Amino acid sequence: MGIFSFFTKDKKEDLDKGLEKTKEGLLGKLTRAIAGKSKVDEEVLDGLEEALISSDVGLDTTIKIIKRIEERVAKDKFTTSGELNAIMKEEVAALFTENQNESFENFNLPAGKKPYVIMVVGVNGAGKTTTIGKLAYQFKNSGKKVMLGAGDTFRAAAVEQLNVWAQRSGVGIVKAEMGSDPAAVAYQAVEKGVADGADVVIIDTAGRLHNRIDLMNELSKIRRVMQKVVPDAPHEVLLVLDGSTGQNAVEQARQFTAATQVTALAITKLDGTAKGGVVIGISDQFKIPVRYIGVGEAIDKLQVFNAKEFVDSLFKGV
Repeated sequence: MGIFSFFTKDKKEDLDKGLEKTKEGLLGKLTRAIAGKSKVDEEVLDGLEEALISSDVGLDTTIKIIKRIEERVAKDKFTTSGELNAIMKEEVAALFTENQNESFENFNLPAGKKPYVIMVVGVNGAGKTTTIGKLAYQFKNSGKKVMLGAGDTFRAAAVEQLNVWAQRSGVGIVKAEMGSDPAAVAYQAVEKGVADGADVVIIDTAGRLHNRIDLMNELSKIRRVMQKVVPDAPHEVLLVLDGSTGQNAVEQARQFTAATQVTALAITKLDGTAKGGVVIGISDQFKIPVRYIGVGEAIDKLQVFNAKEFVDSLFKGV
């Protein structure tokens, strides 16, 4: 199966719709930047820079993209505004290629890891618990046996919310009373996942960032206790970020990557926001692969991130 062959027509339509507001803003600014121009000059590049920054790509990543475009324009000596569109798509795609060190097809998991243990981190409100629920649904639909661990025991609502998702998805869950030790919940979930022959165990964690040291200690403890059952757990530390918050999501990524070893990203709420360019900046700045993106509220609107399709959708019509 080809690397992009799993991307169906329905998924493309969902992605196009989810990125609509970001695309509208970006297209308008790019069109104005190159309107009436027969060649790429400093004014055009300034317009491109403004378009990327206003789409929340971020200053550092925008400067990197513009520099690469400048180098190509200088090398080719002559570039029309039409050719510029293709160059920009290629350079943004190249950034993802440099940072996406592996690609998942559909909701498949790496071979030889059973159960595959995912520890999910992120601030309250980013869509962390909802993302876990949608992941459970997608994994279950892919024929996998799923076990959830309701480790955010500091919020009764988080435990109840995850329990509802478990029921909707038809998967197992381990939970405890509010205030219980999150590490104990994680241990029990992994233990039950092993006993029940689960393919994947997904552990929710508390979405607090009031003290980085406290967070680091808590996540380290969760790691240690899970490793008593599965020595190399967790196999993935998934950071969930709210894409609609733009540069605030970048700051959250900075805080969490300082507190724990994040290995993958899920960026939610891209539908309804003009700040979808933040996906580009976060991937570039933190060199962490984007694994999933949320492009709608429905249970099936969490997608495995596909860099090629994302860039094609974002620049469609440019």
